[in-house]
Amino acid sequence: MSTATRSARWTLDYPRLGTGPLPVEPYVSQDHFELVRDRVFRRSWLCTGKRTDEIPRPGDFLVQTVEMLGASILVVRGKDGALRAFHNVCKHRGNKLTRAAFGSCRAALVCGYHGWVYGFDGRLASVTEEDMFFDLRKDGLDLTPVALDTWAGFIFVHLDPEPKETLREHLGELPALYAGYPFDALSVSFSYTAELSCGWNVLRDSQLEGYHLKYLHKRTVPGSMVNRADPSRHTLDFKLFRRHAVGSWYGARSGDDTGPVGRLAARIGQTLGSAATALSDPNRWPVGLNPTRAADWFFDVCYVFPNFHIIFVGLHAFATHTMWPLTRNRTRWNARGYFPPVKTLPERFSREFTKCGIRDLWLEDGSMLEGTQIGLESGAIREIQIQDQEIMIRHAEAVVHEMIADGAR
Repeated sequence: MSTATRSARWTLDYPRLGTGPLPVEPYVSQDHFELVRDRVFRRSWLCTGKRTDEIPRPGDFLVQTVEMLGASILVVRGKDGALRAFHNVCKHRGNKLTRAAFGSCRAALVCGYHGWVYGFDGRLASVTEEDMFFDLRKDGLDLTPVALDTWAGFIFVHLDPEPKETLREHLGELPALYAGYPFDALSVSFSYTAELSCGWNVLRDSQLEGYHLKYLHKRTVPGSMVNRADPSRHTLDFKLFRRHAVGSWYGARSGDDTGPVGRLAARIGQTLGSAATALSDPNRWPVGLNPTRAADWFFDVCYVFPNFHIIFVGLHAFATHTMWPLTRNRTRWNARGYFPPVKTLPERFSREFTKCGIRDLWLEDGSMLEGTQIGLESGAIREIQIQDQEIMIRHAEAVVHEMIADGAR
């Protein structure tokens, strides 16, 4: 590594986390899952993984299902341009107001079951055959609101009717770290969703360390994290906050440029290893991106507790992972890649090459997780061994346990 590496251990900077193994029980216990549901997810701001520019016009809407909490959430843009969220529940007999995942309404939200009509502000506007009801009090039948706020264009919701903290309080240091990052200039280039037979924390952990890259991903990004000067070290920096965490990793930007097709794609457009993706002007770097300003930097991971990862691979490219627990051992995973819009046919070729490469890399990630869950549930091990550069996993588990303990008071 050309960048000076530290000889100390990061974990020792956070003595409250300890250095011992972690118990398997939180990964397999139904009781623990229910505590996480009630004291973590129900009491946290949850990133939907979706962005405000996906519903840009008045009447545009999206629906976010949170199966763990038994909720369907309708997010709609009002005539005043504001975004609002409501439970996707008609006040007539409790059916879903809409069954679509995305959509657009011209003038109002209309229930497809019996035709009750609601404004984009959630107010009940019209009741079919209203004269046939008895003493109907329409002023108490508006849609039930859900707390909503945004950061960097990402939509967050909170299922507690009265959140104990604002989104800004929840995010803490993160907005300042990434102030100036051009989120708005990058659009969704590809998106994959899968349901995995593993716990949400197994999926969470898979994206909180770079330990696996030079082994699991040796086909898709060969040699990307081999550090000949210091073979056991692949991390540049960690920052742990009250709930969130950020890690920065070393790497060689050549992984997806191997072979003639990869080299061509990198030369004519933007790929993970091309100069277009790397940071070229240090004066434009947000303070949280590549914080050590290493020349051999590869990517950063920002973990937004509890269910969202942002993976920065440059000033002009990032990816996200959103994790939605379904049951104790089943999780829905949405992975997205964000790049600048393509303008030319050669750029389209490079983008498709990159899309296929990242798809294969994510398939490699997903291929391990269901087997991991089976292994944890087999009883073959009772503890999980955690090394220094997996500190974000240790920290994430500690935050979960702290929130569970706080909720018992």
